[in-house]
Amino acid sequence: MPGVVSERLLKNQSRAAIIVVTGFASLFLFAPLSAQQQGPIKQPPSTSAPASEPQPKPVPTTPTPSPAPKSAPSVASNEPPPVPIDQIIQRFAAREAEFKTERDNFTYTQTFVIQTLDSSDRVDGEYGMTSEIVFTPEGRRYEKVTYAPPPTLQRISLSQQDLDDLEHVQPFVLTTSELPKYEIKYVDHEPLDELDTYVFDVGPKTLEKNQRYFQGRIWVDDKDFEIVKTDGKAVPDIRKGGQENVFPRFETFRENVEGNYWFPTYTRSNDVLHFRDDDIHIRMTVRYEHYKRFGVTVKIGAPTRTDQNKP
Repeated sequence: MPGVVSERLLKNQSRAAIIVVTGFASLFLFAPLSAQQQGPIKQPPSTSAPASEPQPKPVPTTPTPSPAPKSAPSVASNEPPPVPIDQIIQRFAAREAEFKTERDNFTYTQTFVIQTLDSSDRVDGEYGMTSEIVFTPEGRRYEKVTYAPPPTLQRISLSQQDLDDLEHVQPFVLTTSELPKYEIKYVDHEPLDELDTYVFDVGPKTLEKNQRYFQGRIWVDDKDFEIVKTDGKAVPDIRKGGQENVFPRFETFRENVEGNYWFPTYTRSNDVLHFRDDDIHIRMTVRYEHYKRFGVTVKIGAPTRTDQNKP
């Protein structure tokens, strides 16, 4: 696929390899072979992102950098939602399927940065890349890397699973066809920033080999029936043959684009990854900006009759 580049840096026993894969390069981490004990990945505190870092807020226009929405205090609901829960799930899954098709008709800019931090929370390694998701004149979609400075990561590296997670798990989309793979539990009806949302816990029913899944919580707008926020992680973690591939917890926020669909605009993580021989503090961000429509979505439905005699 055009715009995809791979480059490798070999390592010695004191340094971990950095595998840089452009394309939909993911941000989760493949542990060095010298890693330490395993343990549960902690959820990042709400203050995890730097105060100076712009984060998104839902707006009814094309997204621009703005503070990330934070969940308002949950208001417990003692009554069931006005719409049956099964209908809510079916409705937002159908809308998610439309959104997934719609997003394929947009160009946008994707920027990610991943850092490792030492025991004093100072950055001791970083990798960043900016790319544009664009179309050829023939309408073929591809990724064009526009900025990729030399990486300085030493204690972690990226894996193929990271690639898959960036493309499919972080901007999590739960469509009708994906529903059978997940257990979905209704939690509450609560405010999120300026929205009212249905809250669900989501996790895979079974973990099939070589498949990636989302496990965590989603917030669904009760008007548009689309996911507006996700908080969770990619599963499963992989520990095999002396190698460890451990994934951090993350939050992804969406914004309303063209008044119709909620597109992912910002992902953040501030977490400690627990390996057998070491705990590694990481921080990452992914920004999706400058959404622009390229083509017209073709929707298949019942045919309509047109009057050929009318001008």
